[in-house]
Amino acid sequence: MIEGAGAASGLRFAVIRSRFNEDVTKRLLEGALDALRTGGARDESIDVVVVPGAFEIPLIAAKLARSRRYDALICLGAVIRGETPHFDYISAEVSRGVARAAYDYGLPVIFGVLTADTDAQADARSGKGGPNRGYEAAVSAIEMANLMKRLDGHSGSTRRGHVRTTKRPSSKRTR
Repeated sequence: MIEGAGAASGLRFAVIRSRFNEDVTKRLLEGALDALRTGGARDESIDVVVVPGAFEIPLIAAKLARSRRYDALICLGAVIRGETPHFDYISAEVSRGVARAAYDYGLPVIFGVLTADTDAQADARSGKGGPNRGYEAAVSAIEMANLMKRLDGHSGSTRRGHVRTTKRPSSKRTR
């Protein structure tokens, strides 16, 4: 069995936080940073990038993933249902974009974006009267970063999905 257990020490993380619904997203960030530090990550190995809203998260996730500087990305935001269909469009596009960044770059990109019907639900899921989804997202990032390293070691590939090849003997005969 190959699992991703392990510490955050020696790993690099980027946290992308949406500024919209700032009270909620600040708590998510505090939870994520707490989990990373508890796991052994040093502050120098954590970059925090703030974007205006949740819709902007996937673009920055793709840019950071493309840089190959990080072992995992953590995306934090809060989309709270209103009286228009805006919630449905934003939620769908953000989740699709975060997943695409992970698939396109072979990097753990953790979805820590709350999609809540009410402010009270968002508060409860951001550590105000309940578990902090930011903390949980960072724990997942540590586990996935370690799992990717283990899988790279088991599959004969190098870090970040670049396949290692070995030179095969030529099939031509030498005279």
